[in-house]
Amino acid sequence: MVVANNKSNQRQPRALSPGWRCAFRSMAAGVAAALLSIGLSACGGGAIKPASMDITLLGFNDFHGNLEPPRQAVVAKNAQGQSVAVPAGGAAYLAQAVAERRAASRHVAVVTAGDMIGASPIVSSLFLDEPTIEALNLMKVDFAATGNHEYDQGADELLRMQNGGCKKFTSKEPCQLSKPFKGAAFQYLAANTIREDGKPLFPSTGVKFFEQDGLRIGVGFIGMTLKNTPHMVRPSGVKGLRFTAEVLTANVLIPQLRAQGADVIVVLVHEGGSTTSSLQDHSCQGLSGDIVPILEQLSAEVDVVISGHTHRAYLCDYAKVNPKKPFLLTSGGLYGTLLTEVKLTVDARTRRVSQKSASQNIVQGEAYTGSAGVVALQPDFPVFGADADVAQLVARYKAAAQPLAAMPVGRLAAAALRMPHSNGESVVGRMVADSILAATQDGAAGGAQLAFMNSGGVRADLVPDASGQVTYGQLFSVQPFGNTLMVMSLTGEQIRQVLEQQFNSGTNTVDAPRILQVSQGFGYRFDRSQNAGQRVSDIRLNGRPLDMAQTYRVGLQSYLGTGGDNFSIFMQGTEVVGGMLDVDALVEHVRAQSRAAPMALPLQERIARVY
Repeated sequence: MVVANNKSNQRQPRALSPGWRCAFRSMAAGVAAALLSIGLSACGGGAIKPASMDITLLGFNDFHGNLEPPRQAVVAKNAQGQSVAVPAGGAAYLAQAVAERRAASRHVAVVTAGDMIGASPIVSSLFLDEPTIEALNLMKVDFAATGNHEYDQGADELLRMQNGGCKKFTSKEPCQLSKPFKGAAFQYLAANTIREDGKPLFPSTGVKFFEQDGLRIGVGFIGMTLKNTPHMVRPSGVKGLRFTAEVLTANVLIPQLRAQGADVIVVLVHEGGSTTSSLQDHSCQGLSGDIVPILEQLSAEVDVVISGHTHRAYLCDYAKVNPKKPFLLTSGGLYGTLLTEVKLTVDARTRRVSQKSASQNIVQGEAYTGSAGVVALQPDFPVFGADADVAQLVARYKAAAQPLAAMPVGRLAAAALRMPHSNGESVVGRMVADSILAATQDGAAGGAQLAFMNSGGVRADLVPDASGQVTYGQLFSVQPFGNTLMVMSLTGEQIRQVLEQQFNSGTNTVDAPRILQVSQGFGYRFDRSQNAGQRVSDIRLNGRPLDMAQTYRVGLQSYLGTGGDNFSIFMQGTEVVGGMLDVDALVEHVRAQSRAAPMALPLQERIARVY
């Protein structure tokens, strides 16, 4: 049974059953020891209440609508102790992994830690992520925290994901295949997403109860997203919402969960970190990131924290970091490549967790060919079959998207990767910035002289086929958000301040900067060892130093233009002109650059890193 609300649901004392009354009479007759030794009552053979209950949590995060195998590999040690790349992911294989691990345990809850939708490939995004919700329904997910990307299309559209229906809240048509779209069978939890009326957008908590031979244990879940969501989503996506501090929200809710009958406390939070530990290592070695200060303030009553957001995989016995905080911390990487399995033993007498452990299941389903060649199946790791129902669902949506996704756009001279270099640039990032400039530099389109692109908005590699061809679907995967282009006027000094904000603005820090991708003809140097406000130098446009007093026309997309990723200076821009969709600009750029020959990749650095 699942309960998902904020109301008290206290456990009431129960009268002794006839079986127990009979057992006590038997004890009086002097046969109690024998009965206990064989685990039976004297009347009717009913089982005695167990001393403990084993419960399994299956969790994953940052799925991002990757219904098809995402051409990703998980690095793990094989039986010979060698590091190998294990091909992983795909909704049908993930569903089968969930089903098999569910079958291995008597009491199971399936939960997610945010970003199930948003920034999705075309097979999901073209249909407003309805197929991803339907796939999660088939996996029988119980509870899901919201991530920042759940808010990409706004609160009304997210509510439609929960409740179903075909009301239109975006530029895309809902219910193209599912008529009507039924919504999520699982419950979104959003404890720290607060509406204007002061109430959470979704329930704050949920409880799932398990029963075994008269023993009833409740597992309580608190679902939250990161408090910095407003800085990561366009303003329209979080209009009318505010996001409270994660740790304060969680700690306040624990007594309420206890009152609802929760014996185990689990936090699902879309915030994370990283470790230097190997895949199955619980040591927490090198744990860092924004999750750490949350954990340090989190109540010790929490048993498990299932996290996300950073796209990293880790298992962490946090007691090794802070003995006063003996909870498990987990994250399952990204795109459904891993299924985290948490095992809990709950003592029947104390009604508290007495043992806990966690492991990662690699969702190996099929081999793929990437930029480095074939990534073959690894026989030392389980290979999951494809769940028939989910495979059929994915095939249905893939067929509907295929005509657009398969449309050839142009040819590339080689694979263009999104992996950032040491200076923060990537080849695909430069391509996207160049496409923005190309689409906005005409006077009628705004007259841009340079362009910026946020690195986080570049979502996929571009790997051409044997003939060098790339398709619309591939380009869509690079730019899946549906942002529009814009051009604004900024002074040279404001541009300099934007560049400084890469290292010192909100979550942008000197240790974790958000390096903007820049268009051809623009460049600068940065030195992180310098003081704040003095880290950027030698800013040049087309070979000439940028004039701090002169006004320049800057091209970008609407996410940055409205202050996304903590680049608030862009909101000071004037004479703003709107433009086309960002993916359309990329399509036109690749097509134009590859008419005569395969497009040469922008390999030359534009940003010089000193330190």
